[in-house]
Amino acid sequence: MAEADLTPTAQIVTLKPTKGWLGIDLKELWSYRELIYFLTWRDIKVRYKQAVLGVAWSVLQPVLTTAITTLVFGVLLKVKSDGLPYPVFALSALLPWHLFQLSLQKSSVSLVGNSNLITKVYFPRVIIPFSSVLAALVDFAISLVMLFISMAIYRIPLSWNVFWILPLTLLTVLAALAVGLWLSALNVQYRDVQQMVPFLIQIWMYATPIVYPITTIPEGTLRYIYSLNPMVGVVQGFRWALFGGSPPDMTLLISSLAVLLLLVSGLFFFRRMEKTFADVV
Repeated sequence: MAEADLTPTAQIVTLKPTKGWLGIDLKELWSYRELIYFLTWRDIKVRYKQAVLGVAWSVLQPVLTTAITTLVFGVLLKVKSDGLPYPVFALSALLPWHLFQLSLQKSSVSLVGNSNLITKVYFPRVIIPFSSVLAALVDFAISLVMLFISMAIYRIPLSWNVFWILPLTLLTVLAALAVGLWLSALNVQYRDVQQMVPFLIQIWMYATPIVYPITTIPEGTLRYIYSLNPMVGVVQGFRWALFGGSPPDMTLLISSLAVLLLLVSGLFFFRRMEKTFADVV
């Protein structure tokens, strides 16, 4: 009788450049779904590790920011708030803004922060900024409950429009991911980028109708140009979903197209730079 060959056979895996204009293989990303979960959960745990207040920070940040903006803009400067109580008016915009801000901060430095993984093992690099963005959704979910409580205190009813918060949240995440792809790839080559991000976010906040209504911007061409800021449509969409009134119409459409353009160009740029990450990071 012939003896069975028990010699283990080596499995050879060949890595090839991705095909297609954007080089995004959705099937491959799905096969790495456990890694996405691990990186997302790790970012969440690191954020609150050894923190005295823990998840309470996700409530304190928007609450304190709302209190300051209400005092400065609502009480002292008496900025209009579309007939709404100024705290609720500001908070409804600060929540998606904080989601965008935190996602962008984390994703922009995510590649450099995970250099040990990039240089040792292969996986789709886009997973790193993507998981950083997903981790910020935990803070957003907790803060959203606080917003509903504040609306109940001011006796502001909800309508069926509130379900629009789901696609608007997705639009916020995609906007942060789109810009994060650009900045994270650039940060590998130029470390000045991580110093620039806080300044960029600060300017971006005042270029978004958070502490003032969009009616401050004249209608017509100027408002259309203003709506190229992706967060303009998001903020207007959130206020419409929560408080009703006129839908954001062209504002949301223009902002959505801006997000799509940023995302497609960001994926293209990220793909072009990806082959140099392991050597430079």
